[in-house]
Amino acid sequence: MLHTPNITKLGLALAAALMLGAAPSALMAATPADTLVIADAIDDIISFDPAEAFEFSGTDTTNNLYDSLVELDPTKPGELVPGLAESWSVAEDGVTYTFTMRPGVSFSSGNPVRAEDAAYSIRRVVMLNKNPAFILTQFGLTPENVEQNVRVEDGKLIIVTDKPYAPSFFYNCLTAQVGGIVDELTVSQHDVNGDMGNEWLKSNSAGTGAYVLKSFKALEGYVLEAREGHWRGDATLKRVFMRHVPETATQRLLLEKGDIDIGREVSTIDSPALAANPALKLQEDVAGYVFYLSLNQKVEPLNNPAVQEAMRWLVDYEGMTNSFLKGQFMVHQSFLPQGYLGAIDDTPYKLDVEKAKQIMADAGVAPFTVTLNVRNRQDIMDMAQSIQNTFGQAGITVELQVATGKEVLELYRARQHGITIQNWGPDYPDPHTNASTFALNTDNSDEAKLTGSLAWRNAWDPAELNAMTMAAVEERDTDKRRALYEDIQRRHQANSAFVTMFQSINQTVMQANVSGFYTGGSTDSASYWLVTK
Repeated sequence: MLHTPNITKLGLALAAALMLGAAPSALMAATPADTLVIADAIDDIISFDPAEAFEFSGTDTTNNLYDSLVELDPTKPGELVPGLAESWSVAEDGVTYTFTMRPGVSFSSGNPVRAEDAAYSIRRVVMLNKNPAFILTQFGLTPENVEQNVRVEDGKLIIVTDKPYAPSFFYNCLTAQVGGIVDELTVSQHDVNGDMGNEWLKSNSAGTGAYVLKSFKALEGYVLEAREGHWRGDATLKRVFMRHVPETATQRLLLEKGDIDIGREVSTIDSPALAANPALKLQEDVAGYVFYLSLNQKVEPLNNPAVQEAMRWLVDYEGMTNSFLKGQFMVHQSFLPQGYLGAIDDTPYKLDVEKAKQIMADAGVAPFTVTLNVRNRQDIMDMAQSIQNTFGQAGITVELQVATGKEVLELYRARQHGITIQNWGPDYPDPHTNASTFALNTDNSDEAKLTGSLAWRNAWDPAELNAMTMAAVEERDTDKRRALYEDIQRRHQANSAFVTMFQSINQTVMQANVSGFYTGGSTDSASYWLVTK
């Protein structure tokens, strides 16, 4: 659905470009002083409903339309701060959480925010059961029990989980976009055939965020308009105009002409030249993706610990990040990305062919041939060719099998790969999201089909790490929990069916006068309300 923006406020050029699908030439003018104009690839948007949005572009937007009970401070990565709940507590039973709502907050409709809205929003996620619902249903919430386990008592929100968890785990999951609180009174008016307003919220907003969705047209763009009286303080810029521009060359041209304020898809080839332009600047932020080698334990001799150890010394980490991966990745050798509770910066491995050869010789490992399943994407292909070269120097012949991302994933999920290069991004801002995939495998049989577990995909039994991972997600002391994840990662780093190599970096090119733009770092959720220019 496309709504007509306020033409007077938005400006004829911006409105025409958005509504008529104009080419970039329609914006060949300096951006308005009160408008943030962004170019990005937003063809992944499916919905702006916080109960359904689970793609990067969609959650970037909902982060600015909705607030949650508990928030992450964009200026202080990883720090939990009060959101629509001014305080919270957990009872001695470890399962009963109480949230006291922040007084005086209203939705964009003008309706006051009530504990009933928060209860409705969480129940709605469970009942609709869209893609991101698991972030909340993993706490034992079901359509059958959610009315009882998510309720309002004496004006406060009560949430009851199925068993005690680390409170930080629960609170971190509430900060995910699926935890966005919607206006029950407004959304209920748009219920069609029991969809709880889902169809309407795909292209409308009903939140407390700093911005309101004013218009959206798929594959063209959207407009957000600032609302007055936001509880965090009004946004400085009155509107955000997002343009769908997937071509990196076009974004470069738009930046150079001053027709956009921010380009989020500029290639790493172009970004240094743009950064040299005094009218522009380059901002780099670590992102949540980690890249790794996955070693199938069904394949001999990949199940030999000596081979796994040798392979960690056969990756040219620095060589790749200083050449063809420069600016895109940094060396990172543990499964938790920087910015997460318990993340470690240890990088104990470097390219050392002689050491790797000695490790295999001492273990009696003869030269062998192995398949490397590779997605046909340039950066991954470049990594694969480097690995093929360095592994070959130690007597490991690597045969590249190149296929589409879908085909490689199908092999991986069926445990039919040899080695594969993969990347993994967190589903929610808590360490359990990665620990449960890299270090937890509760049933290593083929029949289990635990495709959400990367350990299972590798046919790898984490042994003691299983118990340690479950202990970490239930540890209620945050400092002890952090220490557990640090220990799990170091054990995983030294003895597992993975060779973790890199963490990705977001590169954003913007006009020199733009400041206060946060991409969300490892939680990957952009904030627009802090931007000034």
